[in-house]
Amino acid sequence: MRPMHDDHDTGRHPRGPRFGGARQHHGAGFPGRDRGDHDHGGRGFGGRGFGPGFGPGFGGPGFGRERRRRGDVRLAILGLLAEGPQNGYAVIKTIAERTGGAWKPSPGSVYPTLQQLVDEDLVVSSGDGRKTLFELTDAGKAETEDKADEIAAALDGAPGIPDAQREFFEALRKTMGVLQMYRTTATEEQAKAATAKVDQLRKDLLQILAD
Repeated sequence: MRPMHDDHDTGRHPRGPRFGGARQHHGAGFPGRDRGDHDHGGRGFGGRGFGPGFGPGFGGPGFGRERRRRGDVRLAILGLLAEGPQNGYAVIKTIAERTGGAWKPSPGSVYPTLQQLVDEDLVVSSGDGRKTLFELTDAGKAETEDKADEIAAALDGAPGIPDAQREFFEALRKTMGVLQMYRTTATEEQAKAATAKVDQLRKDLLQILAD
């Protein structure tokens, strides 16, 4: 089978003295993106994607993460709070860790659900702002006992994703974390070296699909 070709390369983009500097026209990225470029990727890991040819940022819509029902968020929160008080950020982080990164609920689903549980007297909150802790009430503890099986299913580590694919997404998540560092800390020389590595990786991955 003939090799696949990377048809997404575009012209060079202006960069400032440091990679991701002020001379980029459309916010920091990897590589940069001018206003005239078409946005092939949506929001994902750390915000925007990493430029034309690289696809959406990791964690974008449908990219390696399961969509869960609203009820699953509620059950997962109850299950985690049964282990001890947590703040909203810790809830989001723990769910992602428990599911191997396959499910990371958004703040827009977690915080309203926490407030709803408070309104239902299943959870009580203490503190202010980001330091607000949420803890189960006696009624909340009874709820978690009654729905133990449902809670376990909600926190299951993405049963629909094969192990090999899950490992791939985890490796990609870690790689994207490193790439994000280049948006703010890399020098021009480091950025050019990294860009060459990323371009070669993209071609190698395309070739694997072609074989």
